[in-house]
Amino acid sequence: MDAFKDHFSSNAADYARFRPRYPSELFSHLASLAPRRLLAWDCATGSGQAAVELAAHFSKVIGTDASSGQIAYAEPHAGVEYRIACAEQSGLDDTSVDLVTVAQALHWLDLHAFYAEATRVLRPGGVLAVWCYGRLHMEDDLLRGRIDHFYDETVGPYWPPERQLLEEGYRTVDFPFSEIAVPNYVMQARMNLDTLIGYLGTWSATQRYIQARGTDPLPELKEALAPGWGNQGEQKTIEWPLAVRTGLKAL
Repeated sequence: MDAFKDHFSSNAADYARFRPRYPSELFSHLASLAPRRLLAWDCATGSGQAAVELAAHFSKVIGTDASSGQIAYAEPHAGVEYRIACAEQSGLDDTSVDLVTVAQALHWLDLHAFYAEATRVLRPGGVLAVWCYGRLHMEDDLLRGRIDHFYDETVGPYWPPERQLLEEGYRTVDFPFSEIAVPNYVMQARMNLDTLIGYLGTWSATQRYIQARGTDPLPELKEALAPGWGNQGEQKTIEWPLAVRTGLKAL
């Protein structure tokens, strides 16, 4: 089993604060696919964005993450129990789970071991759903271009190699489940300039840039974005298309 690669504990508070929320329609659809709505497991839950949404549809949600820092900042919810556990050894009972989700984290996992664990804990007919998002989209070409330059050139060399799987929308990832087509979903958020900069600071490449070079590239980017943004307190719409794959455990 590969060693756990922890890219996010050092900025777990910012991750919880600045990461956008997934559309509620996604969770309604996934719940409709599950054989029952008793238990959902949100694997690699991070700060619990997906786990909390699942709690609206399932009697109980267990959110696990190998990062104790992430769990420490996970959003509290009466219907969610958070545990520190790696994806490949969840500690959940055999055939006990109706839905397993992995949001924006499949590329960090030991896929073979995780799929074996998901198969073990899912009840017959249970569902595995994984999804990711890549580059953000904005209507303003100038702002988007500067953020793309930051993504590709400034912090581009610091993206971990696993990022390529995400860039491909997990299309090239082995997925040994009976796949189900799902609608297209787009995650959307309203952000002012400070919130956007906070979000960009949660990128693993940004954190690796800072660690490697001892300087923070975000103040320079904020200065470059400010003239085109206008009033820095103004909120602009930002979108991230989601790439979702879902599959059934064999009956």
